[in-house]
Amino acid sequence: MQKIDFKKALKQLYHASATRIDVIDVPEMTYLMVDGSGDPNTSSEYAQAVEALFSVSYTAKFMARNGPQGVDYAVMPLEGLWWADDLSDFISNDRRGWRWTMMVMQPPVVTGELLAQAIQAVHRKKQLPWIAKLRIAAFEEGQCAQLLHVGPFSEEGPDIQRLHEFIAAKGALRGKHHEIYLSDIRRASPANWKTIIRQPMK
Repeated sequence: MQKIDFKKALKQLYHASATRIDVIDVPEMTYLMVDGSGDPNTSSEYAQAVEALFSVSYTAKFMARNGPQGVDYAVMPLEGLWWADDLSDFISNDRRGWRWTMMVMQPPVVTGELLAQAIQAVHRKKQLPWIAKLRIAAFEEGQCAQLLHVGPFSEEGPDIQRLHEFIAAKGALRGKHHEIYLSDIRRASPANWKTIIRQPMK
């Protein structure tokens, strides 16, 4: 059976430096997405949304592995698009007005049809309140700047500010603040959490 590590295959998108800001081009990819708002640390809806995302993503993985595709792969990490009326809320870590789209990238072997089947399969087995809110969408960011933040989410402010200043010196910010969560926060110490911080630019 073919086994693919898409984080390695897409290294330029899922690897970043903590000391250097990189400018990359992010192509169109397919994501399983869900939208919400509020502080992720205190919102039960956020936890339910993430549970629905991963339940479907793992079901799709096993369908691709055991079905005619015959391809095995690791489920991709959780990603989040974040925005607020005032972008400085991210630097100050004021989460009350945050809005978010949480998402998991789906490899090319996982078609829209397979994802729809996975959503139906999870819906039959589990009573997940956010399963009906999931959507499948293509998403392209184009030119972005990114860096790696190591440490708790609450300490991202200086790295976000550094990223914004880098972009402002070359052009302007556009789009939504994007984070990619590389660590399992249930197991790793907060001091070692690794998060790619990405911002589209023009």
